[in-house]
Amino acid sequence: MIARFVGRYLDPSETLLEVLFGLIMALTITVGARLLSERADIVGVELAVALLGCNVAWGVIDGAFFLLGTIFNRNRRVQFVKRLQAAADETEALAAVRDEFDLQGEPAMRAEDKANLHSSLLQLFRHAGTARAQLRVDDWIAAVLIAVLVSVTAIPGLIPLLLIQDGFVALRMANALQIGLLFFVGYWWAHYSGSNRWLVGLGIALLGTALVLLAVPLGG
Repeated sequence: MIARFVGRYLDPSETLLEVLFGLIMALTITVGARLLSERADIVGVELAVALLGCNVAWGVIDGAFFLLGTIFNRNRRVQFVKRLQAAADETEALAAVRDEFDLQGEPAMRAEDKANLHSSLLQLFRHAGTARAQLRVDDWIAAVLIAVLVSVTAIPGLIPLLLIQDGFVALRMANALQIGLLFFVGYWWAHYSGSNRWLVGLGIALLGTALVLLAVPLGG
């Protein structure tokens, strides 16, 4: 039910990236504390507060960036429609449509089918409105969901930090949980691309861990 609700406002790639971002952010904090702190200096509760605060803050920031990107892309498309409608002739307008919708990232298709699609898009945009785009309620809900997704990815790391008194052991447990979740996220989302779930899960876990190990010495 929750997954269906999230899917109404975010596509699978957006959800995947936000969850991965939150997990890698949390893992960077716990790995950094594990590698850069003396055992006696590790206080689980303090790290838990820092971990949660960091993820909540970046969740809000990422949600705000989503809104900015959304309004930018919509108004960029409005400007494209204005240029299209002001084109001197059909040839110029059709060339603009081909540039805007080059379809390079799409499955292979016949040249005549591409041409038909571009012609259809040209007719569609000739009569499109050119009023400036505004954010909709759905956009705000999506931004809140992004903030929540990034924030809740801190929870697995919080649990051992709050429940295990030995901060050093708690960090090791937190790191193991978060790396395991990286694998699970890759495994779960692999079916959207038809990929091997085990290979994708392992790849995401290894990539996330590598990025964290790169970020920590760079002050991440």
